[in-house]
Amino acid sequence: MSLKDKLPPPLSSALADKAWSARESWRVFGIMSEFVEATERLSTVRPAVSMFGSSRVPTDHPYFLLAEKIARCLSDAGFSVISGGGPGVMEAANKGAYHGRSPSVGLNIQLPHEQKANPYQDVSQTFRHFFARKVMFLKFATAYVVMPGGFGTLDEVSEALTLVQTGKTRRMPIILVHEPYWRGLLDWFRGTLVAQGMISADDMNLISVIDEPQAVVDAIFGYYEKRGFEPSEAEREILLNL
Repeated sequence: MSLKDKLPPPLSSALADKAWSARESWRVFGIMSEFVEATERLSTVRPAVSMFGSSRVPTDHPYFLLAEKIARCLSDAGFSVISGGGPGVMEAANKGAYHGRSPSVGLNIQLPHEQKANPYQDVSQTFRHFFARKVMFLKFATAYVVMPGGFGTLDEVSEALTLVQTGKTRRMPIILVHEPYWRGLLDWFRGTLVAQGMISADDMNLISVIDEPQAVVDAIFGYYEKRGFEPSEAEREILLNL
């Protein structure tokens, strides 16, 4: 070891490291405030269904129109509808719910290229951190409805499947809409993940594939018919530690 290696770091570098550490520590309080504020604002929206899908589809796209119909059916049936608050399928979900009987909820995210919130939100909450936002999608949902989408949609449905599979959140319907879009992925799940033991065959039962708007609503009601929408005491404890 040379003499240079034994010398302490320059004062400016040490101060910079200390300042950065202080910023990291204070950042924790910002994260806490997001969880507290969102929890207080969303506590009254139950029962709710979280809907996901591409931000890139235009308003005349069949996926947009299908998502809007599903959200309207859910809203008229008494479910608040939670979306990411942006354009595309998120806007369709909020629009359908906004014109229905139950609240339309948008969980917006601040991005480097700013996401513009759609105008169809009765309840609007903005997040800086993706992980805090994703917790809220799960914490207040009684079901997931997943429209065709890209990386973000795949991330969200994978998160839901993982948390349900591992018992870190309560079991709930996870419904993929438009079977032709999801066919290749589900075939890969069965032909590769199940075949090679990466997931169990029973894990495929966590997923339903439904194409018709009213059938989506009926499936959610069917799931909760005998147990009701309110979480059990054990489920409340799970959600508290989500």
